[in-house]
Amino acid sequence: MKAIEITEYGPPNVLKVTERPIPVLEPGEVLIKVAASGVNRSDIFQRKGNYLVPPGTSDIPGLEISGQIVDGALESVSNPFSLKNGQRVCALTQGGGYAEYATAPLVQCLPIPVGLSDIQAASLPETFFTVWSNVFDRGRLSTDDSGNKETLLVQGGSSGIGVTAIQMAHAFGHPVFATAGNAQKCAACESLGAKRGINYKTEDFVSVVKSLTHSRGVDVILDMVGGTYVDRELSLLADGGRILLIALLGGGKAQINLSEVLCRSLILTGSMLRPQPAALKAAVATKLYEQVWPLIEQGVIKTVIHRVFLAENAASAHTMMEMGENIGKIVLTW
Repeated sequence: MKAIEITEYGPPNVLKVTERPIPVLEPGEVLIKVAASGVNRSDIFQRKGNYLVPPGTSDIPGLEISGQIVDGALESVSNPFSLKNGQRVCALTQGGGYAEYATAPLVQCLPIPVGLSDIQAASLPETFFTVWSNVFDRGRLSTDDSGNKETLLVQGGSSGIGVTAIQMAHAFGHPVFATAGNAQKCAACESLGAKRGINYKTEDFVSVVKSLTHSRGVDVILDMVGGTYVDRELSLLADGGRILLIALLGGGKAQINLSEVLCRSLILTGSMLRPQPAALKAAVATKLYEQVWPLIEQGVIKTVIHRVFLAENAASAHTMMEMGENIGKIVLTW
């Protein structure tokens, strides 16, 4: 099969087309003929040598795919969605997604929502699993004791994660605010359901959100930045609020006011999806299938695709993501 490999750690041009053996199935896995592969920031970190591959996992990048199941003992393992050989699916992988064939645990495969193309479906797994497991499971975005829907701030609202988090929270009735880097991206966030897109280059997100919430702040913050943002975010949380750290684009060190955390019962937590056990991901897949897939099929939640590249042009896809040009997802096709 053809695959895109990282020939050495470095810039996008280290991504090259190569020939690899079709991967061998492990127990509980299925083999998928890949139609499209989603591009994620973690792929860039891996290409640069900043995101080590878990032991036993393919060195080929790519954590989400869509395509057709072509092999696997589906009748002898847990098969929560009654998937069949030959069925179109989208899947969260442990790696190896930039290839014509990839394996994935069956419990991390979902039927493609009715009406979606393979390209659209490839944009779903990594972002939807990440948003649900963080915002709704770890962050417990819900209804407060007074019956009011809790509020969410999304840092990086125009990213693949961002457009998913905005739409998902909005679909469940939660007020959402989002930061982005220019007026076009802020407008895109608002078109997807954010009450206000905040240009972090020209506006102070803390003062803007406080003014919009009558100084109360927000209940949950989904943070991909870290660094100096964290202390500012703590000051923006309502009592009992939660910060969910999922990336460190602004750096891995922060000086914070612990008295805020102590006196106002705040929570700062972080997680990475890839190292989590399959059982956790299986539970997330079930929740997505039951609560989010119907909203996708009804058009309430939409896929947001910024650009599609042929897989052989993966280097160009990485360049676009690193330049921060995208609103929504970047996808490779085979």
